[in-house]
This record gives sequence, structure tokens and C-alpha cells, in this order.
Amino acid sequence: MKSYESRQQDIVDRIDSEEPLAKWSDWKWQLRHSVTNIDTFEILLNIKFEADEREALEKTLDKFPLSITPYYLSLIEVEDFRNDPIFMQSFPSPEELIVSCDDMKDPLSEDYDSPVLGITHRYPDRVLFHISNVCSMYCRHCTRKRKVGDVSSIFGKDEILLGIEYIANNPQVRDVLLSGGDPFMLSDEYLDWILTELRKIPHVEVIRIGSRMPVVLPYRITDNLVNVLKKHHPIWVNTHFNHPREVTTSSRAALRKLADAGIPLGNQTVLLAGVNDCYRILKKLFHKMVENRVRPYYLYQCDLSEGLSHFRTSVGKGMEIMENLIGHTSGFAVPSYVIDAPGGGGKIPVMPNYLISWSTNKVILRNYEGVITSYAEPESYEAVYCDRKCDACKLQLKLDEAKELRSVGIARLLSDSDDALSLVPEDTARMERRNVA
Repeated sequence: MKSYESRQQDIVDRIDSEEPLAKWSDWKWQLRHSVTNIDTFEILLNIKFEADEREALEKTLDKFPLSITPYYLSLIEVEDFRNDPIFMQSFPSPEELIVSCDDMKDPLSEDYDSPVLGITHRYPDRVLFHISNVCSMYCRHCTRKRKVGDVSSIFGKDEILLGIEYIANNPQVRDVLLSGGDPFMLSDEYLDWILTELRKIPHVEVIRIGSRMPVVLPYRITDNLVNVLKKHHPIWVNTHFNHPREVTTSSRAALRKLADAGIPLGNQTVLLAGVNDCYRILKKLFHKMVENRVRPYYLYQCDLSEGLSHFRTSVGKGMEIMENLIGHTSGFAVPSYVIDAPGGGGKIPVMPNYLISWSTNKVILRNYEGVITSYAEPESYEAVYCDRKCDACKLQLKLDEAKELRSVGIARLLSDSDDALSLVPEDTARMERRNVA
């Protein structure tokens, strides 16, 4: 088997023998040479599809386009490409044209929950802000397959301002998630402008960005992009690794840049039949995530979008995987397993049942090993009845930060919470002269 570097060189040579390998890490070069047709795919990987299979693939591309970065393409193990998880996530399958009776164009009802162009407002205190409908790669399992490749609907500044105006006029919105498409497909300057406008809104506490760039085009995470993001803290970034083989030297470097910039990182994995529906695969992936300072955030049950039925597992498979994660590895390496409810109901957590039964005085629990135990309820607990009369509540409803205690003496000069520069006795002649003056 060839080394990864030699495979890179082969692909560059087949794209253009005059191009130096140094171009490989230029993210714009990668985009310019994205693989968008079957001919190029065959040439670059030196494989050949049979005529009948080729015809079925072309029909698939008539509905769902193809786009793979040379970087992600180079991760495919050609010797067994049909079973390769990189291939299955990036290359079309005729099974995408099979539409089951449960499939929907917009299973999450994002369009129905869109009060203005680009905004999906489903939860009380946060919104999804679509700022790009273009990705560096078209993932075959994309829940927004209805919008993939819709280049003409990239939003300009006037359209972006409609979303910003909506957020500004709704003070309950404290959390804005920039999504798409991929927000990092925008230029650094354009993204900087959007973040600047959002930061002008007093009630926006946190901005999140959802991007698969660290997975499919890690060279996009440039020093300049990171410097732009750092200007607008607190910024959170959620990415989308689905398989351990996607964690490469280049992707690690991209994650390191983001983490070193103080950006909290999360990962959202989709459970995909034939790709990662195995607890050993996912446990390894989640271990690699935390090793690279990325918190496993969600494990998604595959959505009911059109063309995804061949990727869907049973919920039982997801529960089996969670049984093999909870208690079997670190808690922070275990994501929440969720089903994004059809019809726009939002994410519903699904997990094994650890509360077996309960009575007035105790609850019965089981652990990951099957140990069954009891936990005694307190005998004297008096529940606080909430009548919504907060002014008369016995609980301390001081919700702002606590004031740090005023330090005394030398400790005052050492304290980070006190701006005193020196300690001066109050009864000196100099102080008396100041008082006279």
C-alpha cells in the first residue's frame, strides 16, 4: 500500500503534472480542483466503473451533485474502496434515488420555522443562522440535500442583514449558530463582517459555528481565519467527524490551531449504516476527539431526508452503542444520542434506562455492569413549591456574578479582584495635607 504522501503526489500529478506538491495545502487550490464528475474520480484514483454501474451513478448525479476535495479523496483506500468509510460518505450511490414512504425533503421543518430568510428559530433562546448554502464537499448523508449545491442562493449583505435585524429585535436570543452549507466557505473578510455585526447586539452572549472543514479541508483553518475568530470571543466551533480514519495529521493541526486560540470545540457524529455503526469504531473516534481537545457533543440518529434510507440504522443499534460507551469510557468522551424529531420538534435525547423503579422512600438504579442498587430519598426534604412569585421566593435569586471579597493588607495588593496600587496609612501628615487641599 502506498504511503499517504505518495498518494498525494499521484493525485497532484494527475490533476496537473506542472503543479508542485506545495500547492496541496492551499485550501483555495483544493477547492479549484474539487472532483465534481465521475471521469475525474476514476482518473485520480486509477479505478474504472463498469458501464451499467456508471449509468446508475450518472442518474444519481442528475439529482444530487458530487464534490470531493482532493484532500478527502486521498484518504480513500483504493484497494477496498467500496467498503471504505471515506468513499461511502463522499461518493454517490444509486441507493440515494430510493425514496421510502417515510422520507421527506425537509424532515426537520426548517423552512416552516424560518421567520425571515436564513433564520431557523426553533428553540426559545437560540437561532440557526444559514449564511452559506455551499460546502467544500457534498456529504452523501447531508440532512439538507434539498439545498446542496444551490450556489445561486448564497446570501449577500442585504440578505444577511435581514437575519441580523431579526436577532437584534428578539432579545430572548442569546445564542446564534452560524450554519449552512459551511460558514468557512465565506472569505475571512465576509465572515469577520458578519461576526462584527452580531457582536454589536447586546443580548447575543455566544456565537457558534458549524463546519466540516477540519474534516474534509483542514487547510482552510488558516492562521488568518483563526485570528478573525479570536476577535469575537466567545466563539464555539462544532465540527463533524464520523470515523477515526478522518483524524489525520492535517486535521489534528487544524483542531490544534482552533483549540490553542481558546475556541471550545465540539463534534457532532451521525450514526451511519456501513460506516460507523459499531461501538468499537465510535469509541475510538471519541477517544481521538478528546485527545485533540474536542468534546463529543451529539451522536445523531440519521434523519429522514430523501435519499438517506440506506444510511439509517435502527434506534436499537444506537442504544446498543450507548450501552457500550456509558461506564465503559470517560464521561466526557460520551456524546448525547439524539433523534432530531421529524416535523421540527428538535433534538430528543435517547439513552438506556438506568432508573429501574422508585417508591416514596427510595429509587432503584442499575449501573453499566448490571449492578442493581437503591438510593434512599431524604426523609426531611421539603420541596419548594414554585408559585412564580419570585420576589417572595426563599431561594437566593441573585443571578449575577458574586462580588469577590475585598482583600485586606498585602493580600489586597496581590488580589486580582482589587486594583489598589499601594497601601497608605490614613493618618499621615501627607494625607492630612491632601484633605486640606
